[in-house]
Amino acid sequence: MAASATRYKLIFHAPLGAVEACKQAIFEAGAGHYPNYSQCAFTVVGDGQFLPGPAAQPHVGRPGVLETLKEAKVEAICVGEETTRKVVAALKK
Repeated sequence: MAASATRYKLIFHAPLGAVEACKQAIFEAGAGHYPNYSQCAFTVVGDGQFLPGPAAQPHVGRPGVLETLKEAKVEAICVGEETTRKVVAALKK
């Protein structure tokens, strides 16, 4: 019997306005597949905060200013190392 592929859990945070595009990208790259199911993910909304350092170039906010915003935490399964690499690359785009 062949060994089954390793399963990985992808977890990322995104601003609410970007969540659907991020999920679409990772699903197209192969995340969220489980026998007889596709596009499986868990999403929870909460308040995120961060303080960009002096050399940071934040997408949201300014260096040295504490930023708080609504964001989503998304979790999805990736099966196999190659699929996981593709999913992470898609998310980074």
